[in-house]
Amino acid sequence: MKAEHLEILVEEPSMEAFLRELLPRMLGPEVSFQIYPHQGKNDLLSKLLDRLRGYAKWLPEEWRIVIIVDRDNDDCSVLKEKMEKMAMDAGLLTRTSCTNQDWQVVNRIAIEELEAWYFGDWEAVREVYPKVSANIPQRDAYRESDDVLGGTWEAFERLLKKAGYFKNGLRKIEAAREIGRQVDSQRNRSRSFQVLRDAILEAV
Repeated sequence: MKAEHLEILVEEPSMEAFLRELLPRMLGPEVSFQIYPHQGKNDLLSKLLDRLRGYAKWLPEEWRIVIIVDRDNDDCSVLKEKMEKMAMDAGLLTRTSCTNQDWQVVNRIAIEELEAWYFGDWEAVREVYPKVSANIPQRDAYRESDDVLGGTWEAFERLLKKAGYFKNGLRKIEAAREIGRQVDSQRNRSRSFQVLRDAILEAV
């Protein structure tokens, strides 16, 4: 059944700001959504099972739950398995476990964090911050946006500071909002972004 509404659980406000700008362009006016930010990944994961059990009692057939966390330094497969188990323990069908499109929950991991998705669409970053170098995606350190070493947001902050932005430190929510307005979901080269995009578009 085609989804008419998405319930989206995220770990912090910058992901919420990014998605609030991006999703209306991806979904169109026919699909509604609500985003629930948490106070970090540990906060989200500690509350997730109880929240999913609550959803399981009343979730309409045409609603889907999307859960997004940063990988950070976790093992991606272990983190995903943990989230999958909580959904199944709550009695909900996940996209991974379901053989058709009538899944109720999809778990997605930003690798290593939201800023990797900015590296995946550097054209969008330059729309907002035109003084940053255009050739960043061609450099070995940034060619694979999900493999940026040494902390993705720290690398992003360094590049913007070098270009004259955020001298006092990256304002993450502001950047997320502004870049979210420019990101092209079909252009983004981040694999972790693409798997989120594909699951959402499949649902709707």
